[in-house]
Amino acid sequence: MSVLQFGTDEKRLYHEIREQVSAYFKKNGISPHANFTMVSKTIILLTSYFGAYLAILLLPIPVAAMWALAVVMGLSLAGIGMSVMHDACHGSYSSNPFINKMLGYSINLIGGNRFNWMIQHNVKHHTFTNIYGVDEDLSNGDAIRLSPYSDYRWFHKFQHIYSWMLYTLGTLSWVTIKDFKQFNHLFNERGHIRNSNFATEVSILIISKLMYYIYAFVVPYFVLDLAIWQILVGFVTIHIVAGFVLSITFQLAHVVENTEHETSDPNPTLETWAVHQIKTTCNFARNSKILNWYLGGLNFQIEHHLFPNICHVHYKKISEIVKNTVQKHGLSYNEYDSMLIAVKSHYATLKRFSNQSEQAIMA
Repeated sequence: MSVLQFGTDEKRLYHEIREQVSAYFKKNGISPHANFTMVSKTIILLTSYFGAYLAILLLPIPVAAMWALAVVMGLSLAGIGMSVMHDACHGSYSSNPFINKMLGYSINLIGGNRFNWMIQHNVKHHTFTNIYGVDEDLSNGDAIRLSPYSDYRWFHKFQHIYSWMLYTLGTLSWVTIKDFKQFNHLFNERGHIRNSNFATEVSILIISKLMYYIYAFVVPYFVLDLAIWQILVGFVTIHIVAGFVLSITFQLAHVVENTEHETSDPNPTLETWAVHQIKTTCNFARNSKILNWYLGGLNFQIEHHLFPNICHVHYKKISEIVKNTVQKHGLSYNEYDSMLIAVKSHYATLKRFSNQSEQAIMA
């Protein structure tokens, strides 16, 4: 297996970054958790999602306006996932575990499952970033090749063209079959159920899914004077919008030209883990106020992967500390000035992996 090599300076890097970031919060007398900006964002995103839903149900508006509100719900759904649920499930929203747990369940309100997500994302993705075969974010069946270590199929030569359409299906899969399949898979992995209550998690999965389907389909069917196909169009619209936004944002973080891919024995030390995060993640549009607000810090992936326990509203400030320290130790601080440039880099990477010759050998 290929293994990342680390020098002495690189092993000291994470300790130095942690000390400087800790000093930043102490010097400024601020908490690394949510502030007023974060709380107000939470209220705005949850209100926009459920407000648009209630407007569809209760206001005498034309079908075209309902469809426009479905788009708003899709954007809000993605925002809740990126800016509220994400921080809460990492324990970075609040110092109070109960608040984090309750806000983490916002993913269940919008069709997902908190338990599944925390295992896939917090454990597998954050520990083994861009390590093919362990990081599930690189696995899309055979449809899209996101790593040079994955098997090549003949249709991959077109993936830089068709992948963008498949990205729209991300949350549709998530709210229908993916959570059930993933749940079954996770509970067959003993390490992930050691401290979990099987019956409780099964109940939460089933009940929350039923609640979601009831408010997404059953209530609109009985309240609105619409055909079932029209309700289905609205539902699909919500998830096409949300799926595309979420998929693109996550891909720009790891599957771009500057990031590394590995197959490695998944037993990282703290130091080797930290350097690995820097080499396999990428930032973009750090100076965009709009994206910084909406994307929940996912355009600051380097900072997020090094400090998932810090609320994303602080990433802009600490990014300069991280960047200066990383470069001081001779490592590249991967970033793109704009989202458009990052999208172009992702396209180039998809095209590169569409070539059969671009296939690394797994030992």
